Amino acid sequence: MKLSRELKTGILAIVTILLFIFGYSFLKGSNIFEKQSIFYVKYDNVEGLSPSAPVTINGLKVGKVQSIDFADSNGKLVVAFQLEKDFKFSRNSVVQIYSSSFIGGNNLGILPVYEPNNIAQPGDTLRGDIQQGILDQVTGKLAPLEAKVQATLTSLDSLLINLTDVLDEDTRNNLKGTFANLNATAAQFKGASTTLNSLLRENEGKIGSALTNLDSSMENFSRLSDTLAQIEVGEIINNLESITTRFDDIAARIENGDGSVGKLLNDEQLYENLSGASLQLEQLLQDMKLNPKRYVHFSLFGKRPKPYEKPDENQE
Repeated sequence: MKLSRELKTGILAIVTILLFIFGYSFLKGSNIFEKQSIFYVKYDNVEGLSPSAPVTINGLKVGKVQSIDFADSNGKLVVAFQLEKDFKFSRNSVVQIYSSSFIGGNNLGILPVYEPNNIAQPGDTLRGDIQQGILDQVTGKLAPLEAKVQATLTSLDSLLINLTDVLDEDTRNNLKGTFANLNATAAQFKGASTTLNSLLRENEGKIGSALTNLDSSMENFSRLSDTLAQIEVGEIINNLESITTRFDDIAARIENGDGSVGKLLNDEQLYENLSGASLQLEQLLQDMKLNPKRYVHFSLFGKRPKPYEKPDENQE
């Protein structure tokens, strides 16, 4: 069968048109030979969502955004997206606009709810939601910090104003004088430190000898401590108690008049006799002093002594 030129031209035109449609659909990311499920979701603001944006479930791409258009005259938007994978979820599932990265665009993410008796069907309109962007989250977290920084800057400004008021000319001069005195004190301390180092170097041998003597003294003290520790303190205390008991007994006997010492201290007659004897002895010594011839006779020629003459008591 011979085809005419006109038929061949028509067939070629049809094939070209089909190839163009297929190529256009392929470039848009859709395949006309695959079964596709179209769903809808409404938003007040799509936050920069664009057609052909990925649609994901739990991070897995399952479709793409097909179109975005106005839903009514109030400015609400309706987003049509198609699913290329057969995945069952409930009509109560939420379709959320979220940001994939700082520099990337927004995507659609289905937050599936599993209800076997309420499965979403193609053409259903689902509930939409917008996730707070990463920049918005960072900005929200930085807002309290910004307020604190602002308050800190205000306090710092007030502090600087007060510090300027305090640091007048006289105060600055006083501070300069104080720093000058500190420098002088540091210089004196440095000189004293140098002198001390020199003194330590000159007397290093003496200091070493003193430390040696101190070690020896500590060793002797340790030996003395050991010796004192070995003394039987209990026995010494017992001996002291025994001696004290004996002294108490002696004192009691003296007080009771036992023995010579007790009689001497307690016998009044003996005391009076001793007092009388002492008086007579004193009179005898006085008489010997006044009348020595009465008691001592000395003669070179053997002359007999005169008889004793009683002195006249009336004679002075």
